Amino acid sequence: MAAGRLIIKTEFLPTKYRGYMLPLSQVFWLAGSLLIIGLASVVIPTVGWRWLIRIASIPGIVLILAFKFIPESARFNVSTGNTQAALATLERIAKMNRSVMPEGRLVEPTLKKRGRFADLLDAKYLRTTLQIWVIWLGISFAYYGVILASAEMLERDLVCGSQSESEVVVTVGVSEESQSPCHCHMFAPSDYQTMIISTIGEIALNPLNILGINFLGRRLSLSITMGCTAVFFLLLNICTSSAGLIGFLFMLRALVAANFNTIYIYTAEVYPTTMRALGLGTSGSLCRIGAMVAPFISQVLMSASLLGALCLFSSVCVVCAISAFTLPIETKGRALQQVK
Repeated sequence: MAAGRLIIKTEFLPTKYRGYMLPLSQVFWLAGSLLIIGLASVVIPTVGWRWLIRIASIPGIVLILAFKFIPESARFNVSTGNTQAALATLERIAKMNRSVMPEGRLVEPTLKKRGRFADLLDAKYLRTTLQIWVIWLGISFAYYGVILASAEMLERDLVCGSQSESEVVVTVGVSEESQSPCHCHMFAPSDYQTMIISTIGEIALNPLNILGINFLGRRLSLSITMGCTAVFFLLLNICTSSAGLIGFLFMLRALVAANFNTIYIYTAEVYPTTMRALGLGTSGSLCRIGAMVAPFISQVLMSASLLGALCLFSSVCVVCAISAFTLPIETKGRALQQVK
């Protein structure tokens, strides 16, 4: 869903505005994140987490009804030969802007077939595709790792790099041999406040991210933010106060959000129209793999070795930073490509 909305916005926006408008859409992602945290702080202590899931599913149902009002990309319609639908979309846009369509006719490019998976691995895009996949996997791994690690550190009180001495013991049955340590407990109001503050970090670097994307370029900007993400993962192991922990989590959330902004824009720009949805779709699949692996590190490995988990997150970010810096194509100021 996220990839689809980004593709449509990318194909509707002029080249000079893409680097500004696409990162600003992060505001709505942030609003949703803050809403679910606030909702959780009210619903979980009263009626439980199951009701939180039910309530959070409602916007998804509403979106199904809203999709019919979203126009199809004119670029896509033209690339598939459906020029009449493309013209209808452009006329609708002109009417909304109280303008008129320019004179002339919409020329259909010579296109024999739509993009295929094999095209992503064609010699022209092979290196770009492989490096993008590595970056997407790593960014998703770091993003969800930060979210889950922050909850884990708050729950286990892992502020100074060692497990809290106070362990909650849950008795199962009557025998002492059946006792097992468990760190699970309900979040306090202060924990929700910490999560809200760190989540606000997702928009904190937006102005700098926009400047970096538009003046330094997509590759260098992504390389810098990924490198800084690696550093801040290691800083989480420093013995610090609660305020220091919140500060590190705040910066990490800001950096991982900036990483996502940049790679979304780059991936949408680097592929031609016939391959754009396919490129973002396959990248999104790698993104899901990174999201699936993150809990095993941030919640399983971290319980055994905080430093080991943080070093792994940091190492992945370093690999992504190098991959971003060495991407073969810079898309800053580059018009969207229509055909391969």
